[in-house]
Amino acid sequence: MDLFLWMSVSFFIIGFAVLAFNKRKLEGKNKSTIQSVIWLVAGTTAWGVTSIILIVWSFNRIW
Repeated sequence: MDLFLWMSVSFFIIGFAVLAFNKRKLEGKNKSTIQSVIWLVAGTTAWGVTSIILIVWSFNRIW
């Protein structure tokens, strides 16, 4: 397989693990601040958009 595809899939999996860790850490706090929630939403959005672009781009390179 192409190295670019492996990098895309790795980015997706590592990003998912980081987001799950951050969400768990945020839920563990008794008082979650608005800024923490905003950063979580912004990070999730950026990770999602980047993942979609990388996966589509890698499949376009294959076919």
